[in-house]
Amino acid sequence: MTTTHDELSAAPVERTSEGAQELTSADVVAAAEGLRERGAVLRLSEADAAAIEPDQVAADETMIINMGPSHPSTHGVLRLMLELQGEMVLRCKPIIGYLHTGMERTGEELTYLQGPTNVTRMDYAAPLFTELAFSLTVERLLDIEVPERAVWIRMLMTEMNRISSHLLFMATNGMDLGAVSMMLYGWREREETLRFLQEVTGLRMNHNYIRPGGVAADLPDGWRDGVLRLLDMLPPRLQEYDTLLTQQPIWRERLQGIGVITAEECLALGVTGPILRSTGYSWDLRRDMPYLAFDQVDFDVVVGSYGDCFDRYAIRLAEMHESMKIIRQCLENMPKGDYRIQDKKVTPPPRARIDESMEALIHHFKIFTEGFKVPEGEAYVAVESPRGELGCYIVSDGTSTPYRMHVRAPSFVNLQSLPHLMHGGLVADGVAIISSVDPILGEVDR
Repeated sequence: MTTTHDELSAAPVERTSEGAQELTSADVVAAAEGLRERGAVLRLSEADAAAIEPDQVAADETMIINMGPSHPSTHGVLRLMLELQGEMVLRCKPIIGYLHTGMERTGEELTYLQGPTNVTRMDYAAPLFTELAFSLTVERLLDIEVPERAVWIRMLMTEMNRISSHLLFMATNGMDLGAVSMMLYGWREREETLRFLQEVTGLRMNHNYIRPGGVAADLPDGWRDGVLRLLDMLPPRLQEYDTLLTQQPIWRERLQGIGVITAEECLALGVTGPILRSTGYSWDLRRDMPYLAFDQVDFDVVVGSYGDCFDRYAIRLAEMHESMKIIRQCLENMPKGDYRIQDKKVTPPPRARIDESMEALIHHFKIFTEGFKVPEGEAYVAVESPRGELGCYIVSDGTSTPYRMHVRAPSFVNLQSLPHLMHGGLVADGVAIISSVDPILGEVDR
């Protein structure tokens, strides 16, 4: 028996569902979904969320589309489900998980010595910050103090990494908004910062340089000349960016008043970094909860006024100047001494000693195969990454691997702001807003 074409076309077609990921039309949004989308931002009750006036549109006037996950302006595999009325974004639902790597679970199988090779791959635009947060947490569990030189080297390298991350933002933010020349200039300057990082660590990214107990190697010969060359080169280039973009009428039209958020909404969502500071809320962990030697250097915390895309752009541009100020002070105050703790239970012996001493060879073999044991306990340490508060939480059971590890990734938390930022804007504004959040999806799907 054969089925005719007419019979097939008349048969009911089952509608596929994406479950909890699915975005329903605004006219059928239940109170619980409204609470998740808007009420959670303002910390409303379900009844209060249901009382919010919905967008007055008929179902046949809206369209639900996908933006991404493979979209050049989502800065990685981020999928956004958008409900549009014409060009206006009524609702936005970020969907993540396309890059899921399970790095935290992997970190529970690696020794504390191997840990930095794993965490450095989370925020691949600023890998030294995740290495730093992990190392500081392990050192707190070990209750050890690293040498002063290691502290200042860490400050120097992370601030250099902050500049390279912000230069990447300047380049991609310009590209997203049509300023193609900014992509070329930002990439050009970032290349110089990466060249310095490579001279010190041996790699352009994913360095595995900051490790529990100090850093992997001392600064190489001629490092001061490399730093000074960068400090002389960057200010006039940043001034060019300012001239090219800040007073450019089209640039201001695309960014001013777009993606506005308030300090109260940022705090309710846990949003930190340049997004929070763009609202006028002055919060920076380097100043407010000092780590390393940030309480010994002078720098300003840059804040905005309006909480819009333009403020977020201007803050990152100004923060590069503040990082250069910190780097100059690192040059002046860099102490002599060891670059890592001289504790044979934590740090491996120098490579040259392995050829001379059987004890050093055995020590090297044991520490790289078995690792070092960390006392039982738990610790959380946070640092100020280019994207906000980056924290590492580790629970130790007394063995050489973490019992539990969790990273508080700012990109992951900051993505919560997208539905709020994009509501009522245009699709083209959505591109500018995503760029201003500056997410790194390796850190989101870690």
